[in-house]
Amino acid sequence: MTAFLRRFAISLLVFTAAFTALAERRAEHVFIISIDGGKPAVIQQSAMPVLKKLVAEGAHTWTAQTIYPSKTLPSHTSMLTGVGPDKHMISWNNWLPTNGLVSVPTVFSEAKHAGLSTGMFVGKEKFRHLALPGTLDIFDYNKAASGVGVDKTMAGQALATKEGTVLAKTVAADVAPFIKEKKPNLCMIHFTDTDNTGHKSGWGSTNQMQAFADTDAALGVVVKAIQDAGIADTSVILISADHGGHDKTHGFNTPDDMTIPWIAWGKGVKKGFAIDAPVTTYDMAATALWLLDVKRPESFDGQPVATAFE
Repeated sequence: MTAFLRRFAISLLVFTAAFTALAERRAEHVFIISIDGGKPAVIQQSAMPVLKKLVAEGAHTWTAQTIYPSKTLPSHTSMLTGVGPDKHMISWNNWLPTNGLVSVPTVFSEAKHAGLSTGMFVGKEKFRHLALPGTLDIFDYNKAASGVGVDKTMAGQALATKEGTVLAKTVAADVAPFIKEKKPNLCMIHFTDTDNTGHKSGWGSTNQMQAFADTDAALGVVVKAIQDAGIADTSVILISADHGGHDKTHGFNTPDDMTIPWIAWGKGVKKGFAIDAPVTTYDMAATALWLLDVKRPESFDGQPVATAFE
């Protein structure tokens, strides 16, 4: 075999392997969207036409479960690492630089090892604990726009703490150009307005239902960006929450705080399907990797929510 033929054969094998991997991938783009404090009972009562259209056209359950303690950082860590708090060991709920970064693989690290593009756009700085070096093409916390300070008291906390947050409309405005230009394989988007107003006015309050409507408008911006990027037909949107809430707090091991939504829309998703299998928050990471044809780490507690897909 001549040198030319050898090079041609090698190139053909590489191309064939890449094409086979592409053909086997269930989705080319996965968008994980978290509605902070997204209690299903309040979502269903709120004006959220975009989200409810995705529910009608996709698969959903209103009875998924988060982890205990049902707080933002521990819960999102489970959502994005596929494991419970006993493995990821993040129990705190603030941005504490001295505590370092999460010590287990994230959905982003696994996607990046597979050569995929990644991004995270969030409304709270504490997500920096999940930004392992080299795993995200972009980590966006728009600190300049984080002037919305919220006093919060949660389970096991005697005194209220103030936390700066970025409103959903700003997060959506920041992520939309990234989606259109970069067409990421995996992108996580976090909206915090509903948690802010839950702590300020109460879960299920008129103000919180308005925050759900505002969040739905931000969700609409993201959906439009996916459509404008020309990738809607090859994308899956996964929507969930980190916790619910009651009164002006959360973090307890009660149905009000532990029950969350889990919604899938897009390529291969069963239409108008009610998921009846149990779903937990750490199934999110497993589902995202399964859709992208990335091997799930053996350490994962989560499993793909395969019943939601054809």
